[in-house]
Amino acid sequence: MPQPKKEVLVLIWHWPWGYTFPLDRCYQDVGIPGCKMTTDRSLYSVADAVVMHHVEIMYNKNLLPQKPRPIFQYWVWANVEPPMIIQNLDILDNLFNMTMTFRQDSDVFVPYGQIETLKEPQNFTIPEKSKLVAWVVSKWYPGVRRIAYYEEFKKYISIDVYGKKHTKLDMDNLHSTLSQYKFYLAFENSEYKDYITEKLWTNAFTSWTVPVVLGTSRENYERFVPGDAFIHVDDFASPKELADYLLELDKDEEKYRKYFNWRSLYGVKLLTGWQHKYCQVCEVISRAPRYQTIHSVAKWFLNKS
Repeated sequence: MPQPKKEVLVLIWHWPWGYTFPLDRCYQDVGIPGCKMTTDRSLYSVADAVVMHHVEIMYNKNLLPQKPRPIFQYWVWANVEPPMIIQNLDILDNLFNMTMTFRQDSDVFVPYGQIETLKEPQNFTIPEKSKLVAWVVSKWYPGVRRIAYYEEFKKYISIDVYGKKHTKLDMDNLHSTLSQYKFYLAFENSEYKDYITEKLWTNAFTSWTVPVVLGTSRENYERFVPGDAFIHVDDFASPKELADYLLELDKDEEKYRKYFNWRSLYGVKLLTGWQHKYCQVCEVISRAPRYQTIHSVAKWFLNKS
């Protein structure tokens, strides 16, 4: 008779960004059995894994566990930010033995969303569109490509910008507002492998507006979403050429609707909550090798290829 799987104990060293979530609902909410999570550091010596969110430890190595890591234990490096945001990766050398990031080659892969095949083809209705292009942006990092692209792009097409320094937009009104637009600028702050954030998954897809993406390559996007579900800035020789194309689609309803055809076969599942990410650690550990090591998180993470 097969033995039941051992319960996995995961110690959350810091709440990520201060966000809390239920510790005992991995099975009910995520469908992962045998997962116990805790924030009780007195259980450090018996925990199967300790998850450390990089932002909380980034500036002080002393915020890491100071006791030696038990031989059976995984130290999980958790991070959902691109290299331009995070610092001091070298303090992690020869300490961690598991990664949890948005990169698909992480031990624990935690994307912002995923495409799911529907059980059968579905009819769909596109929300009525009365406006053209929207962009929600809060942080204007100097020197990043998206800012320079926008400054040139806006010369040729009208763009409604929402955010801290622009028109205010409450999260409660996000989807109802964006769904009125034909296009949404899903411009990432970094061009980095597999870095495709809520700008695409939440802001564009769940608002039923066509995303115009700037970030990683089209080839990289197409590993995760249908190629006809978005417009990539790199497909055009200039911002003016892209603007002309959007204005053309605005006048051609049949051509515009083709960017929604994929929705008859696929749905969008958001994976933005922290609970889902941390519960995944249990599932991975249950089938992970009992020994592995990462000599340099920095070398792995800063290598984009």
